[in-house]
Amino acid sequence: MQRPRGMRDELQRELLGAGALGAVCLVACAALLGALQPQLLILRWLPQSLACWALAFELCWQLRSDNRRQVDTPLLPTLGAANRLTLLRGWLVAATAGFLAQPLTQALLLAPALLYTAAALADRLDGWLARRRDGVSLLGAALDTRYDALGLVVAPLLAVQAERLHASYLLVSVAYYLFVFGQWWRTRHGRPLRPLLPSPLRRTLAGMQMGIVAAALWPPLDPALTQFAGFCFMLPLLLGFVVDWCVVSDRMPAEGAVAQWLYQRLPRLAAAWGLPALRVLLTALLPLMLPLPVPAATVPLAWLALALMLTGTAARSGAALLLGLLCWQPQVAPPEPGTLLLLTMTTAVLLLGSGRASLWRGDEGWLAGKDGA
Repeated sequence: MQRPRGMRDELQRELLGAGALGAVCLVACAALLGALQPQLLILRWLPQSLACWALAFELCWQLRSDNRRQVDTPLLPTLGAANRLTLLRGWLVAATAGFLAQPLTQALLLAPALLYTAAALADRLDGWLARRRDGVSLLGAALDTRYDALGLVVAPLLAVQAERLHASYLLVSVAYYLFVFGQWWRTRHGRPLRPLLPSPLRRTLAGMQMGIVAAALWPPLDPALTQFAGFCFMLPLLLGFVVDWCVVSDRMPAEGAVAQWLYQRLPRLAAAWGLPALRVLLTALLPLMLPLPVPAATVPLAWLALALMLTGTAARSGAALLLGLLCWQPQVAPPEPGTLLLLTMTTAVLLLGSGRASLWRGDEGWLAGKDGA
């Protein structure tokens, strides 16, 4: 569809203004950081953050013709509130990138933790804002995926540098780009390329990654536990990428018995039997995990979280609370096997839910999707 020149020019002016404003704000942040934290290498922070912002801006600029509701609808004259918030997410990721390869103290780590946590929260809000203001657009959907992927390169690199996540978590950072490259390669060489099968779990696993990476950056959390939690979050996502690639590359026929079992029957079986069995198993093994490995002041909260999980009453919310309590303590000794077992089972409930025979699953609609970030 031909784009009206006036709308196109107005949109381009807005984008160029946003790009320039973002660069100016990064320069101002560099000056402020240099005054507050003399040990920060500003001559490294500013070029790194500006380079990442240039990449984030370029992604938006290349996609500007998608600023429309559908392929066959007119170009929207402005970005709109939701897309501006998405662009702000790109800026927050760029500011986080400035801390890469810096001598990070525990106090200084608070800055990127705040920045990336704000980006993760904005990832929740921009979609809500788009739906509430009828501002859903192709540009917003495309930018959302690309900024998620960019953030899951920058923040995990920083978390690995600070020893908050294990280096193996960087497989999550490259998985999306390898998947996209594989699709491009097959298209270029005339190989068959099949569409992805629908999977609600895919959105859950993707959305939760931003949450675990943001949490891992916070200094009060025990690095040994955040590394282990990162592995628990990473493994099902990578397995999902492998299964999806087998379908997309036609190695596993979408209409075949294996694919149908993995995408349809297995989730139903898990919800009907597997997840209730997990809660029963957690109840049976609980004596092996006592006393609860949480700060003394938070023991009542931990028992509340456990009760929510075991009864299936907002179980995912209870799991998120317990996971935070398990990790929110300084590292004093290597974690006990019971602690790691409890953390693993808590993560499973957070990612998968409580299944059948639950009292109330009202939090599933929010936490089960990408909004779970």
